Amino acid sequence: MCGIVGYIGFEDVKEIILQGLEKLEYRGYDSAGIAVLHDNEVYVCKEKGRIADLRQHIDKSVTGNIGIGHTRWATHGTPNQINSHPHQSSSKRFTLVHNGIIENEEELRQKYLSDTEFQSDTDTEVIVQLIEKFVNEGEEVELAIRHTMSRLSGSYALAIIDKQDMNTLYAAKNKTPLLAGKGEGFNMLASDAMAMINHTNLFYEIEDKEFLKITKDDIEIYTIYGNKVNRQPYKADIDASDTEKGPYAHYMMKEIEEQPFVIRKIMSEYSNKCGNMNISTEILQDIRNCDKIYIIACGTSYHAGLVGKQFFEKIAHKPAEVIIASEFIYNMPLITEKPLFMFVTQSGETADCRAVLVKVKEMGYKTLTLTNVKGSTLSREADHTLLLYAGPEIAVASTKAYTAQITVLAILAAMVDNKIGIDVFKELSKIAYIMETLCNDREKYKKLAEEYLLKTRNCFYIGRSMDYFLCLEAALKLKEISYIQTEGFAAGELKHGTIALIEKDTPVIAVITQENINLNTRSNIKEVKARGAKTMVISMRRISQEKDNIVVDDAHELLSPLAAIIPVQYLAYYAALLRGCDIDKPRNLAKSVTVE
Repeated sequence: MCGIVGYIGFEDVKEIILQGLEKLEYRGYDSAGIAVLHDNEVYVCKEKGRIADLRQHIDKSVTGNIGIGHTRWATHGTPNQINSHPHQSSSKRFTLVHNGIIENEEELRQKYLSDTEFQSDTDTEVIVQLIEKFVNEGEEVELAIRHTMSRLSGSYALAIIDKQDMNTLYAAKNKTPLLAGKGEGFNMLASDAMAMINHTNLFYEIEDKEFLKITKDDIEIYTIYGNKVNRQPYKADIDASDTEKGPYAHYMMKEIEEQPFVIRKIMSEYSNKCGNMNISTEILQDIRNCDKIYIIACGTSYHAGLVGKQFFEKIAHKPAEVIIASEFIYNMPLITEKPLFMFVTQSGETADCRAVLVKVKEMGYKTLTLTNVKGSTLSREADHTLLLYAGPEIAVASTKAYTAQITVLAILAAMVDNKIGIDVFKELSKIAYIMETLCNDREKYKKLAEEYLLKTRNCFYIGRSMDYFLCLEAALKLKEISYIQTEGFAAGELKHGTIALIEKDTPVIAVITQENINLNTRSNIKEVKARGAKTMVISMRRISQEKDNIVVDDAHELLSPLAAIIPVQYLAYYAALLRGCDIDKPRNLAKSVTVE
């Protein structure tokens, strides 16, 4: 999971690439590097750490109008200066950046490059050395790159400079996201449109096993076999200001507080002129005709899928199953006769989800993707797409995309078949208002985080029914940005083993939004309190008690966990802030998980 930026044009390239990399730093920040073609020599600067570290070491006197950059999340080789990208061939003729994993690197080393002296521990260096080997054997550069592509097993997005050609930037893609940006007098490459949006809003989608030859005036796309592809660019509906923090200290805080707007945006996008819910009849018919919905997702999206399962079964009376994508592809369950596979993914590029999509399409099953990114791989390759309309989400810890996923799932379930007569738009409007009131209580959440989470090394969230699914997401948010070891448990399961972990002052946070399990969960609170736990309760007003720490205004029970997500997101934010953690870029994590 890395970020790539490339530029060829009329301006000095360094600052353009650095700014683009800063937009992609959520994809990887173990190390970063830049290469600029300058007077028929390639200047390379790369450093361990963030883009800010890289900036300090760049020679400002070097100029050039063609260059590539990379921000890395390590998969092969320790995060250090040597393993940072860009990588160069032995003669330094070719310079390359790579996002992805080459699965057959050892085989390629032994078969083609046994006499090559490698400088790094990365799989990436195999690619650039292989290109040079084929060129040295007499192949033209374009053919050498395509022949190299044909020998690679795995995933890759590549940007390549040949120091003997100051007018061309090369690129290639397979399974890993890459876009080309079209400008006037310049063209660009990047892993994400956000890295280019300050310069252009016209982009070319790049398909798997495609090769690009880019000049300042043209973008040529070819298949791996050399056949030219004619494709029109699309216009991205992204406001450059959406990618900025504005007055906020962190993207995560901004994105938490954008959630009421996101819900209203989704309702406006999925309503007709009369204000009624509106989703493609083809999508609805495919869901109605299926005998079971299989929701495939990872991480936060998996937790949203668990809530979505309840919507489909309780609102539409349609059976649903939620499966972790990385488990499904290698341990496929028994599938019903007429399934529909629903992929829930913020980026639309999640490698584990895509592996499942490819498999089930081969089996002839219907597919639907819910994603935040128009034109993403899972969107293009599924039969249908529903967009989340959450806007760019920059913080690694997902907040507003989670809310958007649940909101779209609720609307979709009610459109398929509304057995309980819920007015989803009315209830979602209420949720948006409740969220706004909760966002006004920031100081309360900060004080609670300081009291409960500042010095603890572990924490538990407990809940039952739909509250349990919220607890899983709450625990993930807290652990991923504050590094507190946090687990979400079904409250009734505590007595079957987990309660053995409760010690004096262990924080246990209970979520209670469902009336039918109110007393049961409160009984579990007493059990852990009797063993020394420091308990906190988040409840809905209709079932709240005097000593509850956070009380959320009433909403429809099926949607109430959507409102209750706000306090737990704030608790995670403030816990990380008070502990001095990097909130938007937690260690070892990347936003878009494009490797299996």
